[in-house]
Amino acid sequence: MRIRRLKLAGFKSFVDPAELLIEPGLTGIVGPNGCGKSNLLEAIRWVMGEGSAKSLRGGGMEDVIFAGTAARPARDFAEVSMLLDRAGTEGADEAEIVRRIERGAGSAYRIDGRDVRQKDVALLFADAATGAHSPALVSQGRIGAIIAARPTDRRAMLEEAAGIAGLHVRRKDAEQKLRATEANLERLDALLGDMEARAGALRRQARAAERYRLLSGEIRIAEGRLIYARWRDAAAAAQAAKRQAEACETRVAETAGQLQRANGLVGEATQRLAAARAAAQAAR
Repeated sequence: MRIRRLKLAGFKSFVDPAELLIEPGLTGIVGPNGCGKSNLLEAIRWVMGEGSAKSLRGGGMEDVIFAGTAARPARDFAEVSMLLDRAGTEGADEAEIVRRIERGAGSAYRIDGRDVRQKDVALLFADAATGAHSPALVSQGRIGAIIAARPTDRRAMLEEAAGIAGLHVRRKDAEQKLRATEANLERLDALLGDMEARAGALRRQARAAERYRLLSGEIRIAEGRLIYARWRDAAAAAQAAKRQAEACETRVAETAGQLQRANGLVGEATQRLAAARAAAQAAR
């Protein structure tokens, strides 16, 4: 992997867009103290995914944005773009990595115009045995830090030089995925236990509902039979009452005829009594 071009805009002292071409061979930058030579190295580390503001000589990550001067206002964002050849030959396999930060919005990464995560950028450089903490990036005080490094730090530098740092990054990523998978499996087991308990309760409720449905059908049949029996008894009672009413009407008609004949006899008796009284009166 070889860096071909570096573009900066609003990054620390590079308030105006600047472009640095890194041609094949040896490229040197010469200038007085404070002209921004260290800022170029920090820009390279920053676009590679550096997440520590202290490593960039700042108190916060937004300190990489141009803070302004008496003559120029502060910028609201900073952007660094790096064009590199993955195969190390001219135009073999180009890739452009862009990191942009805005005040209050955080950083965003793009690879060939596609939005990616910081981890994707770190894996891209780790596969090439480099990165923001590569020993090939020697900043101020770095030589003394390498000399006084602990064995674990020297081991990390040797692994990066051997090109196996990307394997460690991928192993760490795989371990994190495995732990997340184990946590998901534990949650799944808990959910399955909960669902099994709910399923048992639902099965009991289903059996109770089926029994209720059967009993309700039997109750409806029994109620229908009871209603039919009552209707049958009521119909028989109505027929008996009807026959009794007809018999009573017949007796009433007979009694009315007898009463009419009795009234006729009473009238005749009254006439005969009147005639007898008249004869008695005449005899008297």
